[in-house]
Amino acid sequence: MKQRGILVVVSGFAGAGKGTLMKNLVGKYDGYALSVSATSRKPRPGEENGVSYFFKTREEFEAMISADELVEHAEYVGNYYGTPKKFVDEQLDKGNDVILEIEIQGAMQIKKKFPEALLMFVMPPSAEILKARLVGRGTETAEVIDKRMKRAVEESEGIENYDFIVINDDIDECTEKMHNMIQSSKYTPDRQKAFITMVREGLKNL
Repeated sequence: MKQRGILVVVSGFAGAGKGTLMKNLVGKYDGYALSVSATSRKPRPGEENGVSYFFKTREEFEAMISADELVEHAEYVGNYYGTPKKFVDEQLDKGNDVILEIEIQGAMQIKKKFPEALLMFVMPPSAEILKARLVGRGTETAEVIDKRMKRAVEESEGIENYDFIVINDDIDECTEKMHNMIQSSKYTPDRQKAFITMVREGLKNL
């Protein structure tokens, strides 16, 4: 019996390396699919529909909200962003584990809607290393870095609601640990309900 994939929600502080980690995970191991978000914003040069995003008009996106076709959605700077259920369900039905990068409030929404989702929070080894990574990018002003650090203080209050903490020190080692955590989590009783029911029924019929 082919097992359905699981929905893996990845959150973390800006600069913790979650994007690199997820790309590494998908590149190194089979059976993972990075979730593609839908958005009402216009495509940027080089962006491809269905790869970068599913590009929708504002009207199309609002129709998706009304029809409950999104796992979650939010509006940022006048544009909608959200995760289409259809894409997620298709990948899960194929047995792929769907990785969804989302901030902490969205992760809590998903946990309510999908209690079987696995929540992982990516953290740096220390606050000092986080700041050094943000500075090391060389792409943001001191003011923006300060805002990101303050945001991290707020986000740190919700970490206990996650299933696993992923400490990103060495990227390759961390990728392997993350993969092992996801695979092990598939065998918790709440994610093996169909199998448990099948065995129970079989025992009763013998």
